[in-house]
Amino acid sequence: MTADLPGADSEDLPGADSEAEWARAVKILGAATEICLACHVRPDGDALGSMLAVAQALRARGAAGREPARVVASFGDLPFEIPRILRFLPGTDLLVPPDAFPERPQVMVTFDAASADRLGLLQASASAAGELIVLDHHASNTRFGSVNLIDQAAAATAVLAFDLIGRLGVDISRDIALGLYAGLVTDTGSFRYSNTSAPVHELAALLLRTGIEPGAVAHELWDRSPFGFLALLGAALGRARLEPAAAAGYGLVWTTVTREDRAAHGLPFEVAESVIDVVRRTDEADVAVVLKEDDEGCWQVSARSKGAVDVGRACVALGGGGHRLAAGFTGRGPAGDVITALRNQLAFSADPAGER
Repeated sequence: MTADLPGADSEDLPGADSEAEWARAVKILGAATEICLACHVRPDGDALGSMLAVAQALRARGAAGREPARVVASFGDLPFEIPRILRFLPGTDLLVPPDAFPERPQVMVTFDAASADRLGLLQASASAAGELIVLDHHASNTRFGSVNLIDQAAAATAVLAFDLIGRLGVDISRDIALGLYAGLVTDTGSFRYSNTSAPVHELAALLLRTGIEPGAVAHELWDRSPFGFLALLGAALGRARLEPAAAAGYGLVWTTVTREDRAAHGLPFEVAESVIDVVRRTDEADVAVVLKEDDEGCWQVSARSKGAVDVGRACVALGGGGHRLAAGFTGRGPAGDVITALRNQLAFSADPAGER
């Protein structure tokens, strides 16, 4: 099914840096014979959904009578596995493992990556690309592209992907809309977070008109987990600690998910991602943190704030990135040392404009 409205009808949605940057991006993509797309490692719904939506739009341009460009998409993880909860997204046939990704792309487009290192094994390809178009909404973006389409006011990278698809002159089909909708609901917490504005709901309504079933999307993203996850969650919650005086007195709650927690039940790293959604419910703490140990023994740290503390500022200081209310970084060494480093940064990251 194809939507009646073309993707270009987005005047009320947030825009990127400038019209000149958008025009450059469209011109580059229109002239390319090879377009290589990449999103950040361990992709979430916004990263993978946005990338696959644009990939399908580029393929549709060829089907509409234009000279088709070769389109490949990937993310820089090995082993290369699509996260279980995202395997329902259309367009996965365009994905290739990072070792099959061109070393020197003619044109490369990145999605939801605030810095080049977030591309993992594809960082070298980004450095060697003839043109590098960066599509992102993180305030911490380092603007590492030759064209930077960055809007930190956008609720999700999916908003910018929608804008790009419209500027390419492609109508929003149901399959394209499904990727964009997955990105939108992921980064707004299913429209529960403070970045959910009226234009976000308007975009969601446009996407739903293509025939998407929102309940089915919610089921795939949030309502499924292997039985072993319950034991992992129990272990993580059992070791959770509340520090009321931390984070400039606004309170910190934190816990860890170890490799052993996952190995005991044969669980991949991705299942640990949703633990933060439970921990952050703690009334007594503005900041919630989960340290997730990956297969290499590093801690992938997720931080969330209810509004009084800028966790983005704290995580950027530790080499990570993100937003004021949601951010992360990679820590090495004992978990106690990692949380101590973050605790020290949180002490100076209270946001005067925030609300408890």
